[in-house]
Amino acid sequence: MSELPHKIATLLYGFNEADEVLLLHRSQEPNRGLWSPPGGKLKEGLGESPYACACREAAEETGLILQPTDLHLTGLVSEFGYQGQTHWLMFLFEIRPRIRQLPPPHREGTFAFVPRSGLDQLAIPQTDRDQIWPLFWKHRGGFFAAFAKCHPDGTSTWTVEQSSPSSI
Repeated sequence: MSELPHKIATLLYGFNEADEVLLLHRSQEPNRGLWSPPGGKLKEGLGESPYACACREAAEETGLILQPTDLHLTGLVSEFGYQGQTHWLMFLFEIRPRIRQLPPPHREGTFAFVPRSGLDQLAIPQTDRDQIWPLFWKHRGGFFAAFAKCHPDGTSTWTVEQSSPSSI
């Protein structure tokens, strides 16, 4: 495989008082028509850190004003050769303060609070359903690092490189 560019992104897992997760029903690519946590790409050229990116994306997409101390890094996912076009490095942050109200619709989609049990009924990316959500729930309050080798047929092989489930 030839060298591919690396893209870096953050995902934000926020919860309300009922412990329902905030999800975005995406109206744009990637994942148009599917539900996913809000987030976005890091501005590498500006030297933006993953924490700064997460805070910026929270403000832009949800209106939440966060500080890095409001975030818990729950997971780090490295995808090798996604769709044969790029490598991804994704930082998964849980927002510590509870979200008090549903954010208004955004150019990227509309928001909803979803109970954990409701995820099975939603259209979500298959990799999220099979890999990322199970890892997030197992490590919520802890930390994991995972490596996904993407194959030309669209499948991927996942390896958990670090697992520190929460002791809470």
